[in-house]
Amino acid sequence: MKRLIVLGVALAALALVLAGCGSDGAEEKQADQVLKIGTLSPLTGPYAADGNDIRQGAEAAVAVIKAQGGIPGFSDIVVVPADSACDPKQAVAAANKLINDKVPAVVGAYCSSATIPASETLAEEDIIMITPASTSPVVTERGLPYMFRTCGRDDHQAPAAVKFMKEVADVKSVFIVDDKTTYSQGMADGVAAAAKEAGIEVLGHEHVNQGDKDFSAVLTMVKDRNPDLFYISLQNSSSGATMVIQARRMGINAILMGQDAVFHPKLIEFAKADAEGMFCTFGDIDTTTQGYLDFLANYSSKYSAPGAYSAYSYDSAMAYLLAVKAAGTTDPAAVRAELLKLSFDGASKTVSYDEKGDSGSNYTVYQVRDGQFVPYWNSLTGQKY
Repeated sequence: MKRLIVLGVALAALALVLAGCGSDGAEEKQADQVLKIGTLSPLTGPYAADGNDIRQGAEAAVAVIKAQGGIPGFSDIVVVPADSACDPKQAVAAANKLINDKVPAVVGAYCSSATIPASETLAEEDIIMITPASTSPVVTERGLPYMFRTCGRDDHQAPAAVKFMKEVADVKSVFIVDDKTTYSQGMADGVAAAAKEAGIEVLGHEHVNQGDKDFSAVLTMVKDRNPDLFYISLQNSSSGATMVIQARRMGINAILMGQDAVFHPKLIEFAKADAEGMFCTFGDIDTTTQGYLDFLANYSSKYSAPGAYSAYSYDSAMAYLLAVKAAGTTDPAAVRAELLKLSFDGASKTVSYDEKGDSGSNYTVYQVRDGQFVPYWNSLTGQKY
């Protein structure tokens, strides 16, 4: 009888253990049904405006897909943000955090100097990375199979800027300044090389440091050499605005031109009248398309006006979500195959990717006019707007 009692207790205990295991398995399965998308961008510091645009763009795309019924097989979709601070070491630490959070894909980063090392860390775990903002050619030239880019490339942007200088603005001389970051200096080097090839005299190519507030030393050089065009290649719009303000107050009357990192509503907000007439290169975004209007309606209902990279981030996240939906899985090889098949009308452009992971460049020159960026000249058609 005692043996039967003991056996009964043992069986009951075993049943509880098995039930517990079943419960844990069910909970794990339920957790696995939540699709996580990481974002990697500077959420603090001088680049936070662009970094939060990237986070919010991804969140807007997730909201659209969820409103459409989500993705079969997943109970929810959530965005997991991580702060890169535009710093290589912090970007790697943030990438490791996202790996620990078990994200299968990351939208980001912003600075190429952060994207490149972070992507190598993510690549070790076969995690897909789609950058909406890093334009250094190196990003997609390393043979990483899960690295994609929705924005354009510097080796397309620099020639577009110089073509504008030569054919439209009739520039004979240029002075170039960068802040020694991977992106900004690479872009400045590209402009310098293209300018020399086009017969435009480069009167100087100087460097400042990230975080500098006083640019009087380099601006004195610019004023003394009196170029037709002063090319500003800095990593963010706030630094760009500071340089623009100081240049105008010092009496520099050259044409001012910046690249896509300087292109941001914050530039105009900070520099105000000093920014009037300034030119910037940025990807051509047709704000009349249905893709853009759908994005704008969703984004503006949750946040303020979109920033420079909001649409590219939205399209990057949307591309991943559509690829997962088509693949029916987050398996990286299957999703990559679907990403390479994609072609959809996004917020920024018609989005498709080549084997390297690039989606093409469509740079336009914008001018600050009456307090806003207005399309001025299309580098692909060679026509003014």
